[in-house]
Amino acid sequence: MTAAAAPPKPLGLVTCICLIIGNVVGAGFYLSPAALAPFGMVAVLGWFLLAIGAMCIGIVFARLSSISPATGGPYAFARQAFGPLSGFMVAWTYWISIWASLPAIALTLAGYLLAFFPGAPKDPWMTVGVALAAMWAVGLLSFRGTATVGSLQRWAVALKILPFIAVGTIGLFWIRPENLVPLNPSGMPVMGALSTLAPLVMFAFLGIESATVPAGDVDNPKVTIPRATLIGTGVCALLYIFCTIAVMGVIPREALAASSSPFTDAARVMWGPWAATLMGLAVVISSFAALNGWTLLLGQVPLAAARDGAFPRVFNRINAKGAPAAGVAVSLSFSSVLLVLQGTGGQALAAAYEVLVQLSTTANMVPYIFCTMAEAMLVRSLVDRGGGWRIGPYTPAAVIAFGFSVWVVFGSGATAAMWTLILMFLALPIYVVLARRRPEPALEPFT
Repeated sequence: MTAAAAPPKPLGLVTCICLIIGNVVGAGFYLSPAALAPFGMVAVLGWFLLAIGAMCIGIVFARLSSISPATGGPYAFARQAFGPLSGFMVAWTYWISIWASLPAIALTLAGYLLAFFPGAPKDPWMTVGVALAAMWAVGLLSFRGTATVGSLQRWAVALKILPFIAVGTIGLFWIRPENLVPLNPSGMPVMGALSTLAPLVMFAFLGIESATVPAGDVDNPKVTIPRATLIGTGVCALLYIFCTIAVMGVIPREALAASSSPFTDAARVMWGPWAATLMGLAVVISSFAALNGWTLLLGQVPLAAARDGAFPRVFNRINAKGAPAAGVAVSLSFSSVLLVLQGTGGQALAAAYEVLVQLSTTANMVPYIFCTMAEAMLVRSLVDRGGGWRIGPYTPAAVIAFGFSVWVVFGSGATAAMWTLILMFLALPIYVVLARRRPEPALEPFT
């Protein structure tokens, strides 16, 4: 009598690619042409350089996933390479960066959605209410398990990406060369301008590691995750570069810098009001996809850490569908408080939230830095078995990714770096309490 075949995992190659694209192409991209307008074509150079750095980070994650795929992604890699304390720090900063980013995505969705209803009251509470409803609706959908999340992500990405592809390809024929000069209107040295751009642009690339996090639900993860990571990152990089060139070439720099919906404005210039409406709908769908994908990660990273005793036990509770519903609910509660403060508070709170958005970028660099060093630890483990020191085929990419991540932290400024460091220090007492309560299980080092 033969054993029954294991049931197929719910996340395949296409779904993993959609998870990456859905998480990466989000709120940070929709407004980026306006935010980058004062830098002119130097911003496009920034996209090229940061795309190279992002691809190197993607290569590192592809390499680690091909060797030791594990639920938790960056947390699992850091823990295997450096031990439980490092793993906890990575999980902690990664978790904070996710729930601190969700309000920005939800507010973008609410703003574009309400624009379809001109008669709706222009009250901040209305926007906050719609954003809260969107966040919790996606959260409730995630309670149905990764299969539901994956199915939604495939449809959402398929619907949202076509208008952006049109802007980045057909839209190039509407470029007016005079809109692309001068090349560096900021007046800053090129390297200084690129350093200033680094965190702003990198915020749009956050999520390239998305396919590594739910590894336990991925079909053939050693093959699927590396392929999805490289394909998804490459698609996003090309989309960013060509769409930015198209939008900057269509709208004059002064008007673009003042725009609150640059892609909608560009579509209106290119093809008329109907295209602007379609682009607004694409942004709504894209924001939904980003909420959907990041909510999946919001539950999976703390779940992996809680299973190892590195996070409170509430994050380890799963429902009948296998979803970490309790952990997602706790995390969304933090996001909701931040959303209410941002959406209804005064300017001081808005300034504080801007710091938190910068913080989400800087906090994301912590897992990236740890994972680039995990590649070095992998090479070192091979050396320990004999054969002498050698540079592995992925080492150059890891070195570039490490330097790139440190550069982004530098560009984020002292305030974001300071708050990231403070939050890491505040996590230490939590780690001590959890470590005393439950002994750490044996580590599974890279093999």
